Amino acid sequence: MDEPRYAYLEGHEVVPLDISGRDEALREWARRFEDTETRRVAVDEVGDVRVSTVFLGINHQHYAGPPLWFETMVFGGDFDQEMDRYPTWESAKAGHDEVVRRLKEGLAPWEEEEA
Repeated sequence: MDEPRYAYLEGHEVVPLDISGRDEALREWARRFEDTETRRVAVDEVGDVRVSTVFLGINHQHYAGPPLWFETMVFGGDFDQEMDRYPTWESAKAGHDEVVRRLKEGLAPWEEEEA
């Protein structure tokens, strides 16, 4: 994987950070990561289920494709711990809103993949 592994947010924009061999860069990344409010994209309750979408700060793309910096996760209910990841704030917010809409309609948070 040639993509940067770490990043921080400037507003809603992902700023990749090369920390290889640079302790001060890692400390800067950790300092910025402490502010949990600026990393939260959205959080909603649907009945007894919580849907949370956050900036991860670490690229979770382990295969070919765009870096995955954001994650939506479902807490509680039949879909507890199910999640999806996104490359941008905008796609993460759209994904979050879609999960909330689907749960409100009694659907699975994500469409079932066809075999």
